[in-house]
Amino acid sequence: MENFGVVNYLTYALGAVLIVLLPGPNSLYVLSLAAQQGRRSGWAAVAGVFIGDSVLILATALGAISILSAYPALFMVIKYAGAAYLIYIGINLIGGAIKTWRTIDDKSVDDVSIRKASSTKAFKKALLVSLLNPKAILFLLSFFVQFVDPTFSQPIIPFLILAATLQFFSLLYLAVLIYAGTKLAAAFKKRKKINAISGGTIGTGFVLFAIKLALASAQ
Repeated sequence: MENFGVVNYLTYALGAVLIVLLPGPNSLYVLSLAAQQGRRSGWAAVAGVFIGDSVLILATALGAISILSAYPALFMVIKYAGAAYLIYIGINLIGGAIKTWRTIDDKSVDDVSIRKASSTKAFKKALLVSLLNPKAILFLLSFFVQFVDPTFSQPIIPFLILAATLQFFSLLYLAVLIYAGTKLAAAFKKRKKINAISGGTIGTGFVLFAIKLALASAQ
């Protein structure tokens, strides 16, 4: 992949899987919708999520390319700052996992109820949920720049490769949520211990992941 301006692609793919598995408003909305209203509504929501995420990824890539073209040195500063931001996210995930673990004995559960909606409305709602997340651009920028060779002559190519990989894993995961929606929704209602363990594990993974990237960049 180095020939296409992408460095450490296998490491990126692992990180992309971690990102996709991280519970967020998009995946939870698709899961709840598919469980309560069926697969057709679920797929409409997936289409909204895919388009919304694609817009955010495109905005991220174009912004990063502009920075890379105009200020190559600044690009490296963003690269290290991005690694620090990934560590910050990981620490927050670990902290959230600890809080969740402490409330395991609390028998109350969160039940997400979604009003009956047409596929068109499901699509629009999922699109808005995806787009109204400005932090996603900061996260994607922090993540993507770790794997782009700043000396590559056509920076759009590595960004497209990274984007396509992330969207592939995202679509695969959302498809699983749709076809296992009812069972997963029931399990997630009793998910505190699972959430605590998975959140802590993913958070630790992000911290170690970012440290590895920062050290590799310094060599």
